[in-house]
Parts: sequence; C-alpha cells; structure tokens
Amino acid sequence: MARQKPQFWLKYNNGAEALWLPVNPESITVTSTHGYEDIEVSNLGEYTVIGNNRQKEFSLSSFFPRDYNASYCEYTNLKDPWECAKLIEGWQKSGKPIRYIVTGTPINIPVTIRSFEYEERGGEPGDIYYTLSLKEYTFIDIAKKGTPVSGNSGAVMPKLTTSAPRPNTHSVPSSYTVKSGDSLFKIAAKVYGNGNDWRKIYDKNKAVIGPNPNVIKAGQKLVIP
Repeated sequence: MARQKPQFWLKYNNGAEALWLPVNPESITVTSTHGYEDIEVSNLGEYTVIGNNRQKEFSLSSFFPRDYNASYCEYTNLKDPWECAKLIEGWQKSGKPIRYIVTGTPINIPVTIRSFEYEERGGEPGDIYYTLSLKEYTFIDIAKKGTPVSGNSGAVMPKLTTSAPRPNTHSVPSSYTVKSGDSLFKIAAKVYGNGNDWRKIYDKNKAVIGPNPNVIKAGQKLVIP
C-alpha cells in the first residue's frame, strides 16, 4: 500500500484556529539535544556533568502560494498568503503555545514559535516564502492545595491554615554561668532556642567578656537580656 503524503498542520487554542500548510516542506527537520556542563575540578581537570534531555526543536521552510497549482498544492481553497503570515504572527505574539502536527508521523506536540521569517520575492508576486522555527513546549500542572497528588491517591497537597501560631512557652533565664566548652552561640541556643541570637548576650556582657566574643571563660556569670 502506498504511503499517503503527510499533512502539516498548525493549530492554536485547542484547534479554535488552524492552518493547513498548503505546500509541504521538502523535509522535516528535528533537532534533539542533551544537556551537558563542563567544569574544571582541582587535580582532576575537566569533568562533564550529564544533564537532562532538552526539548526538541523543529525547523521547516516552504511558501504560501497566491494561486493554486496541482503539482505542489495540497488543496484548492487557498488562503491569502499575507493572511497566513498574519495568522502565524498573531499566534507568536500571543505568547501561548500552538500544536504542530505532521500526519503519518509521531509529530503531534505543543510547541512555541521561536522565529518566523517571511518574504515576497521578485518575479513571484503574491507568493510568501517563509522559515518557521519551533520548540517543544511542556505544560506544567501545579496541583492546588488540598487536592490529591497525581500517582498517590492517599497524598494531598498541604492546606493553608489561618490559625494563630502556637505561643512560645520557653522561659528565658535572667543569668547564665559559663561552663567548660561553652560558646556564646551554644548559650544562645540553650536560653533562646536560636544560636544566632548570641550577639544580644555579647552586647549586654562586653565588660565581662572583653573585646573578643569568641573567648569566654568557665565561671563567668553572664546577664541574659
């Protein structure tokens, strides 16, 4: 059985707008790449980190004919070439993906229009020649809070809560006697629950500790603000 000629389609907004390319491109160009990063590692030299597969890129070139010609046109009811160009430009400016379909092939995927170049050539008035560059688009479905997580019927996204935070019942002592092995960070972690608050203790006890907050001595009695 003879293989049917493929049809090249561009569809926008779930098929609300569609364009069947009237003249098939001479070839289907698909670029599939993989992510790599070369880094320099001390004593090892250059090292390659293998990343993830990148999205496919597509390129096609053809023209929108002004007049029907049975030798290369796929259908008779041709749209005005400039209307075709305007339609594609509108899709590109919308910032939304379109669907690229080549019948008889696995190509039926959402893409973004990366570039669209076209021209009217001398000696062929009314015909618009174009080159279209497309890149595969991946939809990201962000689950709402409280809805089941895909692939796990028992898991749900966390819900926001408006309840007041639990009050801090931790009591802070008024003083602290330094023990062997202590540091201001450790002391702050004990009395405040947060070691990053050590400076409050130091600022209150500079006369006892001295100019270096990293040097404290066992037996020193510190005021806890």
